[in-house]
Amino acid sequence: MHVGMKALKNKLRRVLAIDPGYDRLGIAVLEGDASKPIHVWSDCVIPPKGKKESRLAVVYKATADAIQEYNPDILALETLFFSSNKTTAIGVAEARGAVLAAAGAAEIPLQEYAPQQVKLAVTGYGASDKAAIARMIPHLITLPPKKRLDDELDAIALGIAGLADRRT
Repeated sequence: MHVGMKALKNKLRRVLAIDPGYDRLGIAVLEGDASKPIHVWSDCVIPPKGKKESRLAVVYKATADAIQEYNPDILALETLFFSSNKTTAIGVAEARGAVLAAAGAAEIPLQEYAPQQVKLAVTGYGASDKAAIARMIPHLITLPPKKRLDDELDAIALGIAGLADRRT
C-alpha cells in the first residue's frame, strides 16, 4: 500500500454532531470509530431569549465556530422529528436550517440520522428511551466530568452513530 494511502486510511475520522434546537443546541466533536470513540469536545449552547433571528444567528455562529476550530470530516445531524407541538417543530426546523447553512458555507459533508438509528448505534436497540442512552454513553466513551444537559448527551450519541456509519 502506498504510504500516502496508508496515512489516509489510518487517519482518525472526526465528526461534528449536532442535536438541533431553538432553545438549546447540543454539539459534540468525536473522533476515531464506533469501537473506540474519542470525546474531543462537547457543549450545550443556549441562545438568549429574544428575537428569532438573533437566536438563529447564535446557532449558526456556534456551528461555524465548531467547524472552524475542529475541522470535522462530516457533520452528523438528527433528522427532523415531527412532534405534536408544531411551534417546537418549526423552531427545530429553523435551527436545522442555520446548522445546514453553516455546514454548507464550510463545505462539510452532511450525514443525517433518524432517532432510531442513533438509539441502535448507542444501545443496540432502536426503541431505547433517553435514559437508556444516557446510561450507555459512559460505557462507550470517556467523558470529562461535568454536568451535561440531555441535548449535549444527544449530540454525543449522534456522534457515536456518525462514527459507526461506514457510508462516511
